[in-house]
Amino acid sequence: MRWQGQQMGVADAAALPGLETLNGLVRSVTTPEFAGVTFHEVMSRSALNRVPGPSAMPFDWTVNPYRGCTHACVYCFARGTHEYLDMDAGADFDSQIVVKLNVADVLRRELSKPSWAREQVALGTNTDPYQRAEGRYRLMPGIITALVDSGTPFSVLTKGTLLRRDLPLLAEAARSVPVDLAMSIAVLDEPLRQLLEPGAPTFAARLDTVRAASAAGFRVTVFLMPIVPHLTDSTEVLDDALSRIADAGAARVVYGAMHLRPGVKPWFQQWLARERPDLLPVYRGLYPGAAVQAPQGYRRMLAARVRPLLARHRLRGGLEEEEAQPSTRRFRPGPVVTTSRGRAAATASVPTLF
Repeated sequence: MRWQGQQMGVADAAALPGLETLNGLVRSVTTPEFAGVTFHEVMSRSALNRVPGPSAMPFDWTVNPYRGCTHACVYCFARGTHEYLDMDAGADFDSQIVVKLNVADVLRRELSKPSWAREQVALGTNTDPYQRAEGRYRLMPGIITALVDSGTPFSVLTKGTLLRRDLPLLAEAARSVPVDLAMSIAVLDEPLRQLLEPGAPTFAARLDTVRAASAAGFRVTVFLMPIVPHLTDSTEVLDDALSRIADAGAARVVYGAMHLRPGVKPWFQQWLARERPDLLPVYRGLYPGAAVQAPQGYRRMLAARVRPLLARHRLRGGLEEEEAQPSTRRFRPGPVVTTSRGRAAATASVPTLF
């Protein structure tokens, strides 16, 4: 594995935002509670990462405490980033997890620089900050505290129910800076979810997390993504999913069809060949060659199917590409609070996208 392939302080232009540099390996750890998983603990030289422009992302900065993810979602767009380390985008991505041990301390130092303009920071835009590893390493509380102490607004997108552990801290943070919470919930059918997302929490467990976040005062966005063509895109399935999401107290839903990036497509096609070989010809037609997105005609059909359901369940939101723009603050408004630096908290935040 090319742990020194990324030189200290040298950016890899081909990497996703937040994964451009990987610094020295401290140790590799296995533990019985994470059978089959190896944690590669590294000391990071940087934590705050600028999204390279031009970018379709509605944010400019990210923090990513982990690389690789035990959720093991077969469609995960970030899989290809593991190939840079001479690891594969399949099983290695699920089981070889890079952990940035000092990410909170480095972030605090970077946020204290006079040049930092307290722009929105997105968490969870590559791999999940509340994946199971977070239960072991507890990196997020330090990251959250560093952001709040510097007066920096931030957003969190996760599939992880570990978010509930930090809800008191996040609610306190939202008294000082805008905090936007989003939960990714894609697959209603439990047997299918176990095949597509074998290491992720259940649909019901994620809805319980939405309920808990709503009860803590947050107006939670649910990312009904990815919608998997011919598996999770029927009107009946979408109607049931949106009904449950509304009942859980979500304020907004962003939906979109599955993307298949180059590093992901072969892994997903292997999964199709094993689990649904009848769909292989269909997917070759939907995602031909190097195509990443489903064709525009499919996306239009999906929008026509979902929009009336959003209205029926009184949910705001829309198609992924339509929602990639600044949004209003998700925390129920209270009095304006001045941060420790004497700067009044801002009043707007930005949604995060896969």
